[in-house]
Order: sequence, then C-alpha cells, then structure tokens
Amino acid sequence: MELTERELTDPWEGVLIAPAAGAHTGVLVLAGSSGRVERERARLLAGQGVAALAIRWFGGPGQPPGICEIPLETFTDAVGLLRSGGARRIVVLGASKGAEAALLTAVHDARVDVVVALSPTSRVWCNVGPGHDGERLPYRSSWTWRGQPVPFVPMDDSWPAAQPSSGPIAVREWYELSGRTFSRLVPAAEIPVEKARADLLLVAGGDDAMWPSLPFAEQLARRRRSAGAPVRLISRQDAGHRPRLPGEGPASASPHFHHGGTPEADALLGAAAWPCILRALGGGG
Repeated sequence: MELTERELTDPWEGVLIAPAAGAHTGVLVLAGSSGRVERERARLLAGQGVAALAIRWFGGPGQPPGICEIPLETFTDAVGLLRSGGARRIVVLGASKGAEAALLTAVHDARVDVVVALSPTSRVWCNVGPGHDGERLPYRSSWTWRGQPVPFVPMDDSWPAAQPSSGPIAVREWYELSGRTFSRLVPAAEIPVEKARADLLLVAGGDDAMWPSLPFAEQLARRRRSAGAPVRLISRQDAGHRPRLPGEGPASASPHFHHGGTPEADALLGAAAWPCILRALGGGG
C-alpha cells in the first residue's frame, strides 16, 4: 500500500500519514507525557488503510511547556482536520495522559466514533509540568474547555518520593495517595464517559507503576455499563504502563520513571488488543 506523509507545522507540529488512495477512517494518535509526535504508531496504523494524524499537543510552538491547561479544542480541531480530509469514521487513540485527552475529547465531540485508551485514567488530574507562565505550582487542571478549567484532582506533595530523585521512581502510589487525600474532589473530576457517543476500547496492565490504570479502566467500564453504553476492556495483570502493538519495538527505558511490566508482557497485552483495534478501525479504506 502506497502511503503519503505530510508534515504539519500549523496550528501544531505533527504528521499526517495516509493511503495515497484516501481513507474512510481517520485516527488521531496521541502520545502521553513524553510529548513526542507518535510517528511510528501513526505509520503502523496507516498501514492498515487509515489516515493517521499524530500531533504534538504540548511543548511545541505557542503551547505550554508542560501538560497544563491544554485546550481540549486542540483535539477537536484535529478531528476536524481528519474530517476535512474525507474521513467519515473517527478514532482517537491515546496513551496515558493522551488517553485522558482522548476520553475527554469524545465526551465533548460527538464526531468521535471510537476511543482506544491505552493505560487510561478515570478522572482528570492536575498539570504535569509548567504552564504558559513557566510555573508548575500552584496545581492547575491539565485541560480547559471553552476557556474554562476542567475540574481536576491535585497531587499530594507530602508523598515521601515526591521530591526530586537521582534515579527512576514509580509514581503509582503518589496518584493513589492523592486520590485519597483529595477524595472530595474526585466526583467532579471523574471523566463522564457515559456521555460519550463513541465506543470505548480500554487497554490496561495490572503492573502499571505510573498510575493504577487497570483499576481506572475498570471504573470507566462500570460507568459505561451502568449507562448501557458499549465498552471493551483488554488487560493483563503482568503488563505495565506501555503496551506495545504488533510491529512496535520495546519501549525505551526511562531515566526518570519505572513503568512496570516487562517487554514481553507489554507486547502480549498489545497483541491481545490488536484485533479489537483493527475492528475499531472499521477495515480502513
């Protein structure tokens, strides 16, 4: 299959990879807190006959340097770009903080048909890194919608390992502690996935060391089922924060964070999810 690649610089950095003959399905591909443009994943998905758009949604020109009050319109505008290119079926595939964005996008944009959320959260969290003002504190929402901050859960900085470290750390316990400390804020911060028209595919590992993505995914699934809405959850207890899809290499080690799992378990989780992802793509072109 012949693919075309178009580099984007405005309104955000990114790449649009699509079959030369066009595609019925468009996929928005969102990285997590790495901030990178997910080129490898976009190429993998475009090889299935879809138009894959990967964008840098923070840390680029005109954007906050961290995940701080990112307008959700960033993602609805990207959906609009895919639609303007001829895509009539829209999938948003995000990992970690990108999954948080993907779920919120589907809540606010009825044009989204499917969300594939890898290592998701069930609630909105505070900023990761500085905002436009260059400051990390005080904590603010990761997201805004129509200029207003989305309700969020802050972090409890009394966690012993919250201070700068010389080596990689596992921050799952920090998120768990923060959820307990600020439990009164959790209900307003829950992502109302029952309101989304989109189908949901959730992929999570029980050994996730970044945040408890499997319990979060189970919470999301319960919200959907209680509303009679479609949801599918694919999980492995031994997989970590970074499931890898067939054709992707192992994720590189981080000097800052432990992600949990093993390369083998993470690949097996991605392989288990792959047939469901292919069905979500709707057969491509």
